Amino acid sequence: MAGLPIYIHAPKFYVDGYGVSLAALGVVLGGLRLLDFVQDPALGWLAERTRHARGLAVAVAGAVMALAMLGLFAVAPPVAPLVWFALTLTALFSAFSFLTIAFYSQGVVKAGSLGARGHVRLATWRETGALLGVCLAAVAPTALAMGSDAPFALFAWGFAVLAVLAVLGMRGEWRAAPVAQPGGFGDILRDATARRLLVIAFLNAAPVAVTSSLFLFFVESRLQAPGWEGPLLLLFFLAAAGAAPLWGRAAQTYGPKRVLMLGMTLAIVSFVFAALLGPGDIWPFALVCLASGAALGADLTLLSAIFARRMERISPDASRGFGLWAFTTKATLAVSAVIVLPLLGASGFVSGAEVANPETALATLTLLYAVLPCGLKLAALGLLAATRLEES
Repeated sequence: MAGLPIYIHAPKFYVDGYGVSLAALGVVLGGLRLLDFVQDPALGWLAERTRHARGLAVAVAGAVMALAMLGLFAVAPPVAPLVWFALTLTALFSAFSFLTIAFYSQGVVKAGSLGARGHVRLATWRETGALLGVCLAAVAPTALAMGSDAPFALFAWGFAVLAVLAVLGMRGEWRAAPVAQPGGFGDILRDATARRLLVIAFLNAAPVAVTSSLFLFFVESRLQAPGWEGPLLLLFFLAAAGAAPLWGRAAQTYGPKRVLMLGMTLAIVSFVFAALLGPGDIWPFALVCLASGAALGADLTLLSAIFARRMERISPDASRGFGLWAFTTKATLAVSAVIVLPLLGASGFVSGAEVANPETALATLTLLYAVLPCGLKLAALGLLAATRLEES
């Protein structure tokens, strides 16, 4: 709930409520994304160093995350709104990243007690919960606005209560991994399979980063369907959440690698179909959202489970491993911002429902939104097919 939806809600809240300019918010968000991207290996190191007191570390990070959310939405800025926006978001995303790394690495410890294919079982519950959290946080402020003059403050207080309940509910789970001597990043990067999985993770996450950056433009300008962005985006995440348990169950029977390859193939098919769409194709694109969302459920559930299985073999605490994992997947957002958006701008594309973009610009939008992700996904699929993995 503290991840992707906050990128959606916070800028509009500060523009509408405090008159902060979009340009200034864009600069701050760009800097925060860069910080979030580069600090993950350091947070992985911190999570590993504090593993023997992980319950306390999680409680502190949970408190920071809850207080930052309250500061962001429920407290009038005591300093300049833009400064307050930057401070609270920095605290929120840093705590969120630390908790994510600790949560994933603890899964490596927990999975051993869950029987056969424990990593897949655990990842299925974890990613389904994460996706439902994204969906809930995306719609909650809008729903709360129907009965309150301060929906974002109510959302922040509700989030804080849930954070406290989550910390209390998980307090018995934070036992340390049985690691006699902590490993370093070198132990992970020297392992050929781990390196290959990190490359696969990058190639596999890059299409999501690209399509996320261009989704609003594609719906507004290519499909000429302004106003449909929100419902279609929610449909995408609901499809991912609904499909994740199904992928997990299939992986229990047929193996995570085989099922993940099927999910990646579904994503490729959906990208090909999207490349054929044009003005007014809202319902066909809804099918694309369903298919690509379902494929995302496989990506999130099974690829992380495969990586966790490898970490169990080479780095049982896995904090540094998942620090690298987070760094790799977030790197795709940076690459997308640096490469894809400038290419779209260079084609002559201008955002706006009322703008009549030249056909060359719309063709570039389609190539970047659908064809480029298809190529990246094919590369990830080929590399995964050539990688030998433990299937237990």
